[in-house]
Amino acid sequence: NKNEADSVAEAFASAILWAFPIVDSGDGWVLVDASEFILQDSHGVSRRLAERNQGNFSLDKSRSAIYLERTKTFPDNSEIEASITFTGNNPGEYIRQAAADPNILSLRMHHSFIRLPKAGYKPRVFHPKSGFWSFGYADYAQPVNKPVEQRFIGRHRLEKKNPSAEISEAVEPIIYYLDKGAPEPVKTALITGGMWWNQAFEALGYKDAFQIKVLPDDADPMDVRYNVIQWVHRATRGWSYGYGVTDPRNGEIIKGHVTLGSLRVRQDYLIAQGMLSRFSEGENDTEMMDLALARIQQLSAHEIGHTLGVAHNFAASTQDRASVMDYPHPLFEIDGGKVVAPNAYAKDIGVWDKAVIAYGYTSFTEDEEAAGLAKLLESNAKNELRYISDPDSRRIGDAHIHASLWDNGANTIDELERVFKLRDKALSNFGTASLHTGRPLSDLQEILVPVYYFHRYQATAAAKWIGGVDYDYATKSSSASLVLPANARQQKKALTSLIKTFDPEFLSINEALTQSLLPKAMGYSRTRESSVGNTGVTFDPVALAAASSQHTLSLLLHPARLARAKQQHAQDDKFLGITDITTALHEDVIDQSYEGSEELIHQATIDLIYSNYINLIQDAEVSSYVKAEIFGVLQKQVVYLEKKVKKKNDSDSYLDFYTYQLQRIKSIKPKSLKKDELIQLPKMPPGSPI
Repeated sequence: NKNEADSVAEAFASAILWAFPIVDSGDGWVLVDASEFILQDSHGVSRRLAERNQGNFSLDKSRSAIYLERTKTFPDNSEIEASITFTGNNPGEYIRQAAADPNILSLRMHHSFIRLPKAGYKPRVFHPKSGFWSFGYADYAQPVNKPVEQRFIGRHRLEKKNPSAEISEAVEPIIYYLDKGAPEPVKTALITGGMWWNQAFEALGYKDAFQIKVLPDDADPMDVRYNVIQWVHRATRGWSYGYGVTDPRNGEIIKGHVTLGSLRVRQDYLIAQGMLSRFSEGENDTEMMDLALARIQQLSAHEIGHTLGVAHNFAASTQDRASVMDYPHPLFEIDGGKVVAPNAYAKDIGVWDKAVIAYGYTSFTEDEEAAGLAKLLESNAKNELRYISDPDSRRIGDAHIHASLWDNGANTIDELERVFKLRDKALSNFGTASLHTGRPLSDLQEILVPVYYFHRYQATAAAKWIGGVDYDYATKSSSASLVLPANARQQKKALTSLIKTFDPEFLSINEALTQSLLPKAMGYSRTRESSVGNTGVTFDPVALAAASSQHTLSLLLHPARLARAKQQHAQDDKFLGITDITTALHEDVIDQSYEGSEELIHQATIDLIYSNYINLIQDAEVSSYVKAEIFGVLQKQVVYLEKKVKKKNDSDSYLDFYTYQLQRIKSIKPKSLKKDELIQLPKMPPGSPI
């Protein structure tokens, strides 16, 4: 009732966003000047650049103006764009790469004013197992025994022309328009992959309800009536996005907008180039192009899926690629002495995708909808379809054993062992056969990176078994679900596999390849895709190996993973505890010895193990019971190192190293430091997005 609505309005703070000066007025109209409103830093660029260490910038209004070329009006929306200039100092890496003058950053800031759509859209209730992202608002008119927060899914409006017909056209089909700037053969791949979604709508009895067309010459991508697939260029490879314009009252998607970064396809080509190494047979790169275009098809389907309302499903890779809404890793195989990729990426949407579209877009009468949606969810459960999304998947310390990014395989540990063999075969073939004729040999450095670190994501997935758990997004009405610890035998198997990544033989590259990795040719320089080393202009294989070791250590010694392992082991000692992990690191890594270049890699790994231990006992965010056990581990290492140093064997090439590490550890005391005060550990070049 009105009084209740008034009480809600009075209970929460409002804000006056802007005061527009009145220029003129007449009978029933007022003209205001929006120039200052449009020319403000409404996106918070200055603040965001400072937060990301990209420099100290402030708005320069004297160099800012309305950009009329992209200031237009359409039947349902008005668009105003401005050229905004910021000046500053201490520009960061990304600003220097992109800006004409790194101390002067000019960009365009866009404002959209959109008419809300006509009435008649019926919101559909959100369920955590639906596979959709959630749209919600607080409704204080709800009864006391009902939740205030009301949740719905975001989706397009879609209705059959003939609701009673088994197959019917849509009243208004969902049409996406492709940017004319996308080049061939990418354009065809984008259309092919995007059209996979029509399979899901056909399964619901729709004919041609989902379509993709090239944007007509007389159409403008800013027109809110057009769903758009946009092809954009950046200075470096970056993420692609699927988002849109949504009615804030009910979650109706008014306009889907896909943004695809053009350099992504080049990254896939680079991975194929290094893994396949085909250029000893000539310059035929058909296999590499096929892989890259297969990825573009999948990427198109993935991002369009977001604009249909669909969320990520990072458990789909464990069920035979059940969804394009996972992040797929290219699937390579070994055929004879070659690495091949005949089935690198999926060719259609998956069984999960069809189930999600069924939840969001099946037509029900009002009386049938609740029961119909429940039946769809029951069918998913009966078919044992897994669904785990972003909050449980993205961080390397996350716990779910089936939810990871860029992984493959029903069993992620078995797949890691298979990846080891693929990586070994690819590295044995790697060299000049991985490089186009006429390119500088120094380019091999960047091509090597995704091959050498080929195991990085599968290792992340396998590590989630250690201190891991299995669960789903169950509700009381759905089948019973518990948080179950990961199988103890699988935990131990995962640890055994991950320990292999510390073996200097695994981490070494052969001498012939090292000699081919020349310093950067004149006119070329290292980039963010290059491995960072300590040897000046020459390629540093020890630093390359150290970054790999640190990646595995960041998985095994993640504070959250150690805390879970400690708790699981306390409840039942069949599960891995912290002692099991640190004992394996000591016996299989620290208490070993090697010669030559393998010795240097081994010492670098030991140094990193100690550095991680030190960070754990000094990190303010690590739990006290984890700190206490790791502190005890370090004290045992002091005893171990003292015994090594007492031998004083002049022929022992490890003596100086042991002496240094002993003094280093003995000087460490437990503290509570911030992240930026801890030991800075090596990092691999960027992997995501691949």
